[in-house]
Amino acid sequence: MKMNSKINNMVNVLIISGQGINCEQEMFWSYKLLDVKNLAVSIVHINSILDDPNIIHKYDLINFPGGFSFGDNLTSGKVLANFIKHKRSSSRIGAPSMLEEMKIFIQNGGYILGVCNGFQMLVKLGLLPNINLQFEMEVTLKENSTANFENRWCRFAVNTQNKSPFFRGIDFIELPIRCGEGRLLIRDGEIYDAIISKNLHLLQYVDDKNQLTNEPHLNPCGSDLYLAAISDISGQVVGMMPHPEAYLNIYNHPNWPTIMSDRRCEQNGEDLPVNGSQIFKNIINHILKIKS
Repeated sequence: MKMNSKINNMVNVLIISGQGINCEQEMFWSYKLLDVKNLAVSIVHINSILDDPNIIHKYDLINFPGGFSFGDNLTSGKVLANFIKHKRSSSRIGAPSMLEEMKIFIQNGGYILGVCNGFQMLVKLGLLPNINLQFEMEVTLKENSTANFENRWCRFAVNTQNKSPFFRGIDFIELPIRCGEGRLLIRDGEIYDAIISKNLHLLQYVDDKNQLTNEPHLNPCGSDLYLAAISDISGQVVGMMPHPEAYLNIYNHPNWPTIMSDRRCEQNGEDLPVNGSQIFKNIINHILKIKS
């Protein structure tokens, strides 16, 4: 794949901010705390990119963090998705939209991660799962089955057959969800079957025995296929409802004293559970490997 090579062997990460997005700083530190030498991370307001969407090609990885873009009016992520689809620079006749530039960005080998509201926006744009390559909505994210805004920790199984590099080497992970519209609904049986056959399902809700579950206290969103994250066919675009940037070390976990105690008894504090930082480390290492 062709990656951005303006600065050789440097990974350039873009984090979108503004218009109600409110997790950009947490995502910024998710990358900065990796302490990778050849890594540059920038937070850029969405308006600056809408005015000149060509700037996304300076980057290798685009992040759409969580939050409440445009107050979740019309359904979560819809207003921001419409701006990305339709807004064009007023200073240049025939200027492309941000979505048109994002299509080129993906074709050139770039990666995109959307978390929570960012996931909702990617779905509304038709970037996920984009099975028919028409950039149309094939799934959506609606109100949770509990009919509540949910802020709780859940456990997820990773589909190790999915080709995305973000979750490579991870089998199970616990992360917090913070959403009112996290129930993923699949448009029809054809899309449903394709998600399974093409291994586009990435995270699924499980119980403490690692069995798929629709129990409301374990899977409060109630998605089709127990889904909490999916990718596109290329594996370059990933959307997930849980927040990996909220779990960067063991002390972020609400049950950290018990976890630490159990591991000390069993393995002298080694082999702690995987946390969200591994997801960010995976993608940066993957891009560095491509560029080397």
